[in-house]
Amino acid sequence: MDFLTVIIVLIVIFALLFDFINGFHDTANAIATSVSTKALTPRRAIILAAVMNFVGALTFTGVAQTITSGITDPFELDNGLVVILAALIAAIIWNLVTWYAGIPSSSSHAIIGAITGAVIVSAGVHAIHFQGFLSILEGLLSSPVIAFIIGYIIYSIIKVIFKNSNLAKTNKRFRLVQILTASVQSFAHGTNDAQKSMGIITMALIVGGMHPTTDIPFWVQASCATAMALGTSVGGWRIIKTVGGKIMKIRPVNGVAADLTGAGVIFGATLIHLPVSTTHVISSGILGVGASHRPKGVNWGVAKRMVVTWVITLPITAALGGAIYYILDLFI
Repeated sequence: MDFLTVIIVLIVIFALLFDFINGFHDTANAIATSVSTKALTPRRAIILAAVMNFVGALTFTGVAQTITSGITDPFELDNGLVVILAALIAAIIWNLVTWYAGIPSSSSHAIIGAITGAVIVSAGVHAIHFQGFLSILEGLLSSPVIAFIIGYIIYSIIKVIFKNSNLAKTNKRFRLVQILTASVQSFAHGTNDAQKSMGIITMALIVGGMHPTTDIPFWVQASCATAMALGTSVGGWRIIKTVGGKIMKIRPVNGVAADLTGAGVIFGATLIHLPVSTTHVISSGILGVGASHRPKGVNWGVAKRMVVTWVITLPITAALGGAIYYILDLFI
């Protein structure tokens, strides 16, 4: 096996590891509300999320193509394989650190920041496709705001519709509805999040001369979908506790509103081929629902800590990606 092939194999392994970690790091968000309201047992929620994420990951490839060519041109990237490997290592490190701390940070921000930093150190700022990068950044930054607003509106509508209903009976019915909304949110998550690793692997295949176009090979799609589903099956209890309980006390009616918000925003982004942070979207949707339900019932301290983590993820992972590229370039 020649040196080029070895590097590509390493990239595939690290990309699938990133997807596996993403499974228990980010997918926990998709089922957090249904677990916290006891609409689903943890075991059933994880199985449901794993299956629906797998199906979602096999359904679309537009986001993967955006990742492949939106930040930089893989056909002209100098030392591109080392850039990709460095970016993956940096994103994995950040995901593990934030998972251990129980902070729902963004895998999307991590990988995009890491790629950007590694490309800049490798080839300079001019190698970044600023139009594509700014488009991705715009989606990452605007989607949480949109989710907050939609969450607020959806729950406000629900309050009006069910204002004269018996609270206990309403929550019992919404607990059943939550099984459906959790499924839809997990599917939407798979359509967006799993595609980031698909785009990374395809970029590596292009740089290594093993794939001629930005079309995503099916084996890449299937392996990334499987890695995320396996990661989901492990569970991400630290993140579930934060998203499902520490932001606000979630009842089934709140959970349905938050799930519909998250699924709608994530799937909308998938349809226009934009990668978004599912963590940001789902957490912001819960905050919007909480603000509509009872602003004083929201733990704004936890929300503030999450926002700080979101803000610092891009620059930290960019610096980390650049530093790891520099170190790898000395030895590879």
